[in-house]
Amino acid sequence: MQTSDHLADQVYFVPITPWSVERVIEQERPDGILLSFGGQTALNCGVALEKKGVFKKYGVKVLGTPVKSIEYTEDRELFVKKLTEINVKTPKGKACTNVDGALSAAKAIGYPIMVRVAYALGGLGSGMCRSDAELKEKASQAFASVSQILVEEYLYGWKEVEYEVVRDAFDNCVTVCNMENFDPMGIHTGESIVVAPSQTLSNSEYHKLREIAIRTIRHLGIVGECNIQYALDPNSEEYRVIEVNARLSRSSALASKATGYPLAFVAAKLALGHALTDVKNSITQVTTACFEPALDYIVVKIPRWDLQKFKHVRREIGSEMKSVGEIMAIGRTFEEALQKALRMLGTGMEGLVCNDIAFENLEKELREPTDERIFAVVEALKRGYSIDKIHNFSRIDNWFLYKLRNIITLEKSLRKLSWIRLNREILLSAKRTGFSDRQIALIFGKSELDVRGLRKKFDVRPYLKQIDTLAAEYPAKTNYLYLTYNAQESDVSSPGQVMVLGGGAYRIGSSVEFDWCCVNAVMTLRKLGYKTTMVNYNPETVSTDYDICDTLIFDEISFEVIRDLWELEKPLGVLLSMGGQIPNNLALPLWKSGVRILGTSPASIDAAEDRHKFSKLLDTLGIDQPAWKELTTIREAKRFAKNVGYPVLVRPSYVLSGAAMSVAYNDETLEAYLHLASKVSKEHPVVVSKFITGAKEIEIDAVASKGELACWAISEHVENAGVHSGDATLVLPPQRLYLETTRRIKTITKAIAASLRITGPFNIQFIAKDNQVKVIECNLRASRSFPFVSKVFRVNFIDVATKAMMGKELPKIEKSAFELDYVGVKAPQFSFSRLKGSDPILSVEMASTGEVACFGDDLHEAFLKAFLSVGYTYPRKSILLSTGVPESKAELLEPCRRLQLRGYRLYASAGTQQYLSQNGVKCAMLHWPLSGEKPNIMDVIRERKVELVINIPKSLDRKELSNDYQIRRAAVDFNVPLITNTQVAKLFLDSILSRREKDLKLKPWHEYR
Repeated sequence: MQTSDHLADQVYFVPITPWSVERVIEQERPDGILLSFGGQTALNCGVALEKKGVFKKYGVKVLGTPVKSIEYTEDRELFVKKLTEINVKTPKGKACTNVDGALSAAKAIGYPIMVRVAYALGGLGSGMCRSDAELKEKASQAFASVSQILVEEYLYGWKEVEYEVVRDAFDNCVTVCNMENFDPMGIHTGESIVVAPSQTLSNSEYHKLREIAIRTIRHLGIVGECNIQYALDPNSEEYRVIEVNARLSRSSALASKATGYPLAFVAAKLALGHALTDVKNSITQVTTACFEPALDYIVVKIPRWDLQKFKHVRREIGSEMKSVGEIMAIGRTFEEALQKALRMLGTGMEGLVCNDIAFENLEKELREPTDERIFAVVEALKRGYSIDKIHNFSRIDNWFLYKLRNIITLEKSLRKLSWIRLNREILLSAKRTGFSDRQIALIFGKSELDVRGLRKKFDVRPYLKQIDTLAAEYPAKTNYLYLTYNAQESDVSSPGQVMVLGGGAYRIGSSVEFDWCCVNAVMTLRKLGYKTTMVNYNPETVSTDYDICDTLIFDEISFEVIRDLWELEKPLGVLLSMGGQIPNNLALPLWKSGVRILGTSPASIDAAEDRHKFSKLLDTLGIDQPAWKELTTIREAKRFAKNVGYPVLVRPSYVLSGAAMSVAYNDETLEAYLHLASKVSKEHPVVVSKFITGAKEIEIDAVASKGELACWAISEHVENAGVHSGDATLVLPPQRLYLETTRRIKTITKAIAASLRITGPFNIQFIAKDNQVKVIECNLRASRSFPFVSKVFRVNFIDVATKAMMGKELPKIEKSAFELDYVGVKAPQFSFSRLKGSDPILSVEMASTGEVACFGDDLHEAFLKAFLSVGYTYPRKSILLSTGVPESKAELLEPCRRLQLRGYRLYASAGTQQYLSQNGVKCAMLHWPLSGEKPNIMDVIRERKVELVINIPKSLDRKELSNDYQIRRAAVDFNVPLITNTQVAKLFLDSILSRREKDLKLKPWHEYR
């Protein structure tokens, strides 16, 4: 939503870098600027602009927290000095600017020590070190990105507590939300389970930390919203202030949704000079924003990781953030909220118990946390470990461990019962402890519908309660609701509304783009005169802002919950095609149980999602597709692969972001991938198809009404087929497609839309080679690229789709790509720097954690802006090349020749250097990493003698892969931009050769028409 045109008078799709933001300031001449709303990127950019004197030069006033106060919080040395002035304790430590200084500081403090990095996002580069060797490695990598680190005492086993604080310019200051980490110090708060309000603090501890927070924030001079983090000794009231974030953060979003106190809204008001006493409380509509929330419910936040998608990745979690998103659950007890939260993650867990998970080394799992540690605690309790023993291993507070044991004890009691002895009292107790119908069904060997039927018989049902920020001291007038079994009645009911299902946790494959789709659908529904209900559980989304819809239900998106809401709220219908794969997977079971699904029939959704059914449909329609076969046995799959020839693609059904989709190159890998795919897609078939190498990938985003196409956009991938569409660089309008290819794609799309009677949004992916077009897959829902194509064409595809789904007449939109005088490029954002050990290479399974979009007058300009936006820098002097197979070498020869003429110093691996030299391009030869010979590729990267690494994988040979892997990993670890795809490398080099950075035009969005 951030870049929708109605949210600002002027929108720019440009990199958030000092150079480009200064250009925008020069063009727009704003009176003021807000730095604390765009996270660490915006904050760092603002500080750099202040140091350059840009704000002073153009007369721009920094609104809210002054830059000096930001520097106090970000510069570790200044931070410690400032807090010492008011006798506030910080960890014993030293700010260092080089590796030798860090080693000296560690010697003085004593190992283990904690490294923290200045001006870094999500604890990037931080971590615990036990020795000089570990510190040297971590510090060397940190100094590749920043100029200062802090070496400090490691507060092992202390609790981590946070307070969200707001302060106005008149020195009014309140704490809005206090939160406690389930995990002890040493695990980043973004990696930790977080509970609000805190559960284990004494009254004295709570008020002591609150007083310190207010005193600290006043002394730092913050105006607006901020977050203060503490370490608290569990055996005394000893504390340390770890850091203050002088900006809105992930914790701010969580605190806003946990309390119903709109922190960003209030912070914006305060930045504009309003006082806390003037701003109304949105929940009560009577009190002001200076009333501190008091909650009559409990909130549990759990991070969402996607570590299983990455080869060689280390699964340990610590002070450096790896999670992609998070969920928040609301309940009346910790047990209820926790079990809900674990299901909301969408990782296949049924709750705290009834999961199929095992641990090889339980004690190691408890001592050295991974993303599965909470389930290791469960296993330990089931094996009879005492609470004290688990606490000694994990340092998790005993209060939390006793609560986990409560759930396990109830599960054991249920397992001792027979189905016929399950009475109302026991069933209600299980539901109040957060057990789902499916969990109870697994315990008794029954179906989910059996348990639902028993609930109906006993009249055991959930109730809708309002978020009440002042614990009933003042009446709540909010539409912000949650379900609980720990109640006797519902607070409100809103029948006759259109229910929209959200996208759930941000994860690889489902992020802010589905939130944009959901919010736009709600906005259109309201314009059409419908009342709306939003169901979602992601604290980071706009769709979970309670002023977006008429009713917000912050709860699970599951068959059980949506069926309960259907009966409780009696909506007009359910719209589930905007939230991505999670709601789409519910289409068939909800429809079969009598829920009215708006738009495309769930039978058609199933026909597209089920690989076997869809492939049969294409055969019936005479539409070309790669040769395929549904898996029945591994022997048959191997026979099929032998007949069509390797490589083959393994494709499970009903999955998001290509989960478990893999390209197999031989019998051994085929068998392994089939096993994984069948585990991920248990209830649906796995299809094996021929993988076509060297083909172009193209996709169409479209809207249809009753099978007739209403609007569409055809985009091409820069990368050849083999890179997941979510990781691909997308270009619109296409720049390198034959007219016949686009005509054929449109014809096929019309045929599929008509056959499936599509009404609403959909996306089809194609591959084309030698002008032969084949269909890969079809998703009958909004796709990741809907916001992108809507913005490029300036036609809101979701608005059109929502009108179609509500049965409204649609005007024919014949906007052609040939009418556009500009190009849009969508580029992926990766988090490989955080995923230690992972191989930063792309495949058919998605790896990117975000994306950007930029516009340009031509492809090169749009492409460069997009790549600068995701963190690439403009190489000016030196590039390292390892260009893989002969075809890649040949494709990159001409750009290399032009780089040499431009004066670039080129380094290359042996084979690439030999090829370039034979073709008249001079470059310095470097030895492979594993050879140990000098000059070595690793030394050049570590010493940052190159500004770009191009490493095109050559083969699947183990030694070759190992050398390539070492190069790729070193580039990421030492913050050197990396490209691993031939087509992207060529376009990047062509772009920097055709356009200098200063020649890029930074035009507002409205000028691209």
